[in-house]
Amino acid sequence: MIKINPLADAESIRQQRNMTHTQKRAEALTKEGVVVNTFVKDPQSMGLSDTYNNMIISDSARMPSKLYEPSNKPDKSFIPVMAVSLGVMSAVALFSAFVKRNAKIAINIAKEKWMPTITRNVNLSDELTQIVYQLVQNPSRTTIVAATGVLALSSMAFMGKTFLDGYKDIWTKRKEADIHKSLQENLISVETQSFSGKMQIIRSMLSNRAKEFDKYLNDDKDKILPNFGRQKFDQVSFTSKHDDKNSKKNALSLILLGLGSVASIIVLGFYAYKNASKSRAYIEKYLNDTKKVIKEVVKTSTKETKADDMEQLENLFKIVDAEPDYIKSIMRDVKWDEADKNSFIENTISKIKTSTTKVNPNIGGDGTAKPAFNSFVSDYRAFFYNWLLDTSNPQFKQLFFGVTGVTAASYIGKLLGDAIKDVQVKKINAETELELQKRLVSTELRNFKAKKDAAIQPLVDEFYRQVDAGKSKTELKIMAENILFEIKNGAPFVYS
Repeated sequence: MIKINPLADAESIRQQRNMTHTQKRAEALTKEGVVVNTFVKDPQSMGLSDTYNNMIISDSARMPSKLYEPSNKPDKSFIPVMAVSLGVMSAVALFSAFVKRNAKIAINIAKEKWMPTITRNVNLSDELTQIVYQLVQNPSRTTIVAATGVLALSSMAFMGKTFLDGYKDIWTKRKEADIHKSLQENLISVETQSFSGKMQIIRSMLSNRAKEFDKYLNDDKDKILPNFGRQKFDQVSFTSKHDDKNSKKNALSLILLGLGSVASIIVLGFYAYKNASKSRAYIEKYLNDTKKVIKEVVKTSTKETKADDMEQLENLFKIVDAEPDYIKSIMRDVKWDEADKNSFIENTISKIKTSTTKVNPNIGGDGTAKPAFNSFVSDYRAFFYNWLLDTSNPQFKQLFFGVTGVTAASYIGKLLGDAIKDVQVKKINAETELELQKRLVSTELRNFKAKKDAAIQPLVDEFYRQVDAGKSKTELKIMAENILFEIKNGAPFVYS
């Protein structure tokens, strides 16, 4: 027996309190009868035929084929780890082979092909590093005062930079918050369009399907309409002929652009080849002219002009990258002593064959394989350091204030420009996002409509199969009502 709990309101409690036992039992039996008549069927009507109609259950529905695809794929997660390990060890082995071959080559290489030893230059390009070096190398009163002043200036500059950077970040963050709030305010209307569009789609589907089902459920008709001419998929076309023309036009534009790019590449390649050919001709002409100059120098050279002519001829031979036979044949007619001539030929050929040369000592040291220190500082604090070393020089003072002022103005200007740029970029990005969301409303509505049709169409097909099977109008009415209920409340949901 189903127990009926009384309602927990004052009137029901009062009625229950005033009822006799017989009245209470009669009321309980009445409520039980209502529940039984509503939910419990007679034995003769036991079965799931009503459930089939209520839930639109098909007799021939099958599980998707993807459900039975095997998923036990071989585990290959260790293959990348093994490949990396083998690759690293292979690289180590190849490098050891390179070292071995390099040692073998170094033993047999000709002396003029050896690369020179180099001095290890330590460049003190940072002003603070240069100051520490000066304090260590020459800890005098002047260097200590100058170093203290530069450190104080560096601290002031660092704190000022920190303040300005922080102010810029705070300002841009606040502007970003304003931009984001404005974007959200503008997106309200966009989201409202999407929401109202989905509701309109549901109302339209309900209206169309209700009219469609009503043809088969109208009591004025004696028989069911034949199953032909039905709308298999109520898909609304959101594209127009204008859109199709634009799509074809865009495709044609892409093709023409591609052909134009290929043609441009061919033309530019031919132009580059033509220029290269002309350049080769110009180089040949230059080399021939240089060889004429060499012959002229050799012809006019004497013992008195030998020193100057040697340097000039050596440079000219290097320009034309002269071969040893060419040098010997040209120098055969020069009016020098035989010993000087042979020495010049030997030295020139050796210099042309040599692969490397020594660096200028003023730049790279003397070539000794020991560390050398030099300082090339590009820093406003270097001018302050120079001024503190010699405060009696007014130009050092003016130079410091000028360079420091320009540096500070440049930094503040760059900071201001970056802040304005960041805010403008965020503002434009927000406008672009808003424009994109507006354009996506139609896409979202098409997506919603397509999914809604995909969910409803199988139910509609099942309805028509039941029509062909000869179901009664009462049963078809139950199915139609459930389909309409599914259209209104089923997935995909308006709020998703």
